[in-house]
Amino acid sequence: MGAADMSTGGTVDVAIIGAGPAGLTAAYLLTRMGKSVTVIEKDPVYVGGISRTVEHGGYRFDIGGHRFFSKSKEVVDLWNEILPDDFIQRPRMSRIYYEGKFYSYPLRAFEALWNLGILRSTLCMASYAKAKAFPTANPESFQDWTINQFGAKLFSIFFKTYTEKVWGMACDEISADWAAQRIKGLSLGGAVLDGLKRSLGLNKKPNDGMETKTLLETFRYPRKGPGMMWERARDHVVAGGNQVLMGHALHQLRWDEGAETWRVLANTLDGGRVAIDARHVISSAPMRELSARITPTPASLPEAMDLKYRDFLTVALMIRSPELFPDNWIYIHDPKVTVGRIQNFRSWSPEMVPDPNVACVGLEYFCFEGDGLWAMDDAELVKLATKEMGVLGLCDPKDVEGGVVVRQEKAYPVYDDAYKANVEAMRSELEASYPTLHMVGRNGMHRYNNQDHAMMTAMLTAKNIEAGHRKYDIWAVNEDAEYHEAGDEGAVDTIAADAAERGAALASERLVPQRRKAA
Repeated sequence: MGAADMSTGGTVDVAIIGAGPAGLTAAYLLTRMGKSVTVIEKDPVYVGGISRTVEHGGYRFDIGGHRFFSKSKEVVDLWNEILPDDFIQRPRMSRIYYEGKFYSYPLRAFEALWNLGILRSTLCMASYAKAKAFPTANPESFQDWTINQFGAKLFSIFFKTYTEKVWGMACDEISADWAAQRIKGLSLGGAVLDGLKRSLGLNKKPNDGMETKTLLETFRYPRKGPGMMWERARDHVVAGGNQVLMGHALHQLRWDEGAETWRVLANTLDGGRVAIDARHVISSAPMRELSARITPTPASLPEAMDLKYRDFLTVALMIRSPELFPDNWIYIHDPKVTVGRIQNFRSWSPEMVPDPNVACVGLEYFCFEGDGLWAMDDAELVKLATKEMGVLGLCDPKDVEGGVVVRQEKAYPVYDDAYKANVEAMRSELEASYPTLHMVGRNGMHRYNNQDHAMMTAMLTAKNIEAGHRKYDIWAVNEDAEYHEAGDEGAVDTIAADAAERGAALASERLVPQRRKAA
């Protein structure tokens, strides 16, 4: 491609790669600071990344589900600033489906015992007793650790199938460390006791009579889906005189040491190329792709290329039925089907579904890019999803009126044995060599962040650019992940907090399993 084929995107203060939550948060805040900004996004239509909302024939659906809750005051304030009048409050409901029965989440003991039946409940308790009497010494795998805690029978019902669907690894290949972290503090005895208290309405605090909060009972949600947030953010950026270039994929990132500037080259859908010169670059692109496109080539390229990702696809079905089930989503633990989770988009917001007599559900299939599921023809995937809804007894396949498939590559960064060292090698080299290159967001940092975590990394990066140095450590965000979807929204001033407090304040359930080390 010659110089004549290249157009210029001009010179800006900051070029941003990716128009997801992190990229657009940074663009929004930098625009508010008076900085000149250009954002490039490879998707030709949608902003929001994995938080986008896809529309098909008037039906709107998420790529996954995105509850809007954060303990960070700054994040909540920004949500309210961008969408001051478009949030609705929605009831939270998600259940587990296993062998034709629904199990409340969190567990309700009487319901669970009734669903399992006397024989299976007895087998579960006997299996639990056996595991306590004869535990596996020094458990190395997720399977070993979980059986030690709950017994083999409960492990097979509530842990094995879903975990293997999501992560594409057998439970005996996943590290026990992840199980200990992910299911920290939970035991069968504690779960049963807590379930009994909930079933009997006894889970009250003795000092104030209020129910102990385990999970949020309601959540806020944009009335037309999370993409509404990022479409509005994009509009603010453009109205502020800056650019969001759709259908522009990163080709190369060149560092000019003499001028201390970056040249960002982006390929367009029509085969053209755009050049953008910038003092700073913010990247939410996957670390593996970013490293391969930087010139001079970083020494950490081999480590970056070893980073792995888990992908998934959504099959959205339109079903002639006013309502199928009330849940926001259902976890499918049943091994008879491939689907891992089913979203009900009307339960997220009534405005997601235009026809009151047609339900729209999204069946989520976890896979690797290029495998059998990923490569399956769209029409065949719609047939598979329709069949599995029938197998599960959730609808009559004859009532399915249509469907559409959306593939999401690199949905989940994989934490294998080498990922931590690989990320650290790349981070250390790039931060030392290029102080004006900033990595943010889930894939930009190869960290399984929530939407609010991704936003906070962008907020701190914008402040670092404004300050002229790395005043805030963005890698402290979500550093100590544990389940934290409870408490008061916007209760913590995370930017004012120090790094340790900030990591704890934004911590959540977003943990990822590691493959266990070979013996």
